[in-house]
Parts: sequence; structure tokens; C-alpha cells
Amino acid sequence: MKADKVYLVGFMAAGKTTVARALAKRLDWRAVDIDELIEARERSTVADIFAKHGEAHFRAVERSVLFEHLAPRHLVVATGGGTFADPQNRAAINGDGVSVWLDVPLDRLISRVPADGRRPLAADRAGFERLYHLRRAAYEQAHVRLDAGRAGVDALVEQLVDWLET
Repeated sequence: MKADKVYLVGFMAAGKTTVARALAKRLDWRAVDIDELIEARERSTVADIFAKHGEAHFRAVERSVLFEHLAPRHLVVATGGGTFADPQNRAAINGDGVSVWLDVPLDRLISRVPADGRRPLAADRAGFERLYHLRRAAYEQAHVRLDAGRAGVDALVEQLVDWLET
């Protein structure tokens, strides 16, 4: 096994949480979702945290939650869309386990994300596109890139298991 921890990175709606749960089940590991952990800690949704406290507060809590999960092993971590874009977070992730970029084309992401405010950074479509292109440079620094635009969850899990085992 090449690693005892996997971090799934990529843009919002890339499927990180779904793949994390399926991969963890397949490996008999535990899965955690950074955004879910933030919501539990803050007792509020991501959208409400952004609205009430701003993105800077959200990112500070995100970093804290991420760093609290560096020690556990046999863990699949679904990061938030912006987690890996932060240089400190990216360095910690890449130093702690294997980072896997679920690369999904912009048009597919747009079709998956409603502009209804549940995802604060998706409401403005022009901003959504700019953010997508900005974050790609960070995602390209992941250890592994998977074309997640066409592949289903089971296929992605098998690709990752094959990679981890060779």
C-alpha cells in the first residue's frame, strides 16, 4: 500500500464526499468530510457561516479542522473545494498522505451546482468560473489526477485502489 491516508481534492461538486465514502468502505478505512466537520463544530451550514462570519472565518475553522485530522491513519478525507487552494493546507496534505485531484470539467460542475445560495461561492456564475480556473493551478499540485468527469464512483474507487496497491 503506497499510503495510509488519502485526501480527495477538487472543485465543489467534483464528488469528493461520495468517492471518499465509497473508497473508505472499499479499504475498510474511515471517511471524514471537512465541510461536515466544520458545520458540526460551528453548528451552522457552510452558507450560514459565510453569510454571518465571512470567508476568512470559514477558512480559519477549515484549517483548524484539517490540522486536527493529520494524526489519524487509515482515513479518507474529503476536503472542501478551497481547502487545497491554501498553500499551508496543501503543504500539510501533501506531506501527510496522498492527495488525489478529482478533475471534473467546468460545464459538468455547473450542471451539478444550483445557483441557489447553498454553495456561497457558486451563486455568481462568472465568479464560479473564475474561481474554477484559479484553483486548477493548486489542484495540479496533487499527487494523483483522476479524470472524474466521465467515470462513475465505482470506477474511480477501483482506479484509486489499483494505484494504492501498485
